[in-house]
Amino acid sequence: MTMPDPAPTTLDRADSRLHHDDSLTGAVHAFVARMRTGDLGILPVAIGLVVITVVFTALNPVFVAPANLVNLLFDCATVGFIALGVVCVLMLGEIDLAIGSMSGLASAIVGVLWIQAGLPIGIAIIAAIAVGAVMGLVYALLLVHLGMPSFVSTLAGLLALLGMQLYILGSTGSINLPYASGFVHFGQLMVMPAWVAYILALVPGVAMLVTKLRVARRRRAAGLAAGSLTLLIIRVAITTVALVAAVWYLNLGRGVPWIFGLFVAAVVALDYALKRTKWGRSMFAIGGNREAARRAGINIRRITITAFMLCSSLAAVGGVLGAARLASASRQAGTGDVNLNAIAAAVIGGTSLFGGRGSAWSALLGILVIQAISNGLTLLNLSSSLRYMITGAVLAIAVIVDSLARASRQTHGRG
Repeated sequence: MTMPDPAPTTLDRADSRLHHDDSLTGAVHAFVARMRTGDLGILPVAIGLVVITVVFTALNPVFVAPANLVNLLFDCATVGFIALGVVCVLMLGEIDLAIGSMSGLASAIVGVLWIQAGLPIGIAIIAAIAVGAVMGLVYALLLVHLGMPSFVSTLAGLLALLGMQLYILGSTGSINLPYASGFVHFGQLMVMPAWVAYILALVPGVAMLVTKLRVARRRRAAGLAAGSLTLLIIRVAITTVALVAAVWYLNLGRGVPWIFGLFVAAVVALDYALKRTKWGRSMFAIGGNREAARRAGINIRRITITAFMLCSSLAAVGGVLGAARLASASRQAGTGDVNLNAIAAAVIGGTSLFGGRGSAWSALLGILVIQAISNGLTLLNLSSSLRYMITGAVLAIAVIVDSLARASRQTHGRG
């Protein structure tokens, strides 16, 4: 349910006329002002991606080859879904440490129900996601009714889910999925036709133009400043050209993976839910100040339950897609660095560990950074130990930047 914008007051209109400049110069000044107050947006991630690309390309030009970038996008989708769920709980200032184990259990459920029990693949996938939703409900109920910290409940869940995964896989410890199936093809081979990819590349620019123009018209009707039309056209042009160029370059290889397109669609859906619905605004309010949100009449228990259920369900989706990507369900699924990469992706992308600030796009941007590092180091034939150390360092830098930005916002807020 979308909450209507509050009606502007006379004071709002006066303040807008005095302090808002519709020109391109005014937009630049506003951007600089946001930077000074600690609102860095995607700038750190964008700079990080540029640095990573330049460094790895200099060391091995294969890094930017179209075929390699296509493989990178295939790999992004599986952990990306898990990171998308992490964004939901981090927005509340909570954590889910069982996401890796949940993804591993989901892949095992798909393998057992589909291959061993002979059920249709669709039913197996639904069952895996349903188990994820139930586990998220359990964590939330332990938190809201018993006061058990999410760190403790999900840590217990990590061990329990890992045990369940080992139990249902049995002594073999691995179930191979048929390579000829559409499920495995989706995870490994399926790419969009070029014309579909180009049309989808045009959609964001068109949507941005239509939405911003509609908002500008409403603001002018209310007597408020509407923003710079020139800046809007520049942003739409840059976005469209960049996406079309990216599609063209990827089509020099295999093309844009459908699995990555599914991930982006999920990001867009969650971004809409967070920014345009009462549920999403409640998430920001609870993460920013839980007590104030409670006094404002927000149902904190309900929002917390839905956030944990969504997080665990998305972890299950990531596990299902991981099984399709690897064509197997094994004991190794969901272990190793899955937890680290999913949480790190959300934080590196810009979601605050302190709650109240973040975006669905954090998962997309962060997982691009994580997979770019992993892919680049693999091309250089460097050990996984170095990958762990570099990823840990990047995560530490992201948290430091988040802490400094938070302190800057608090300082300017008091001022």
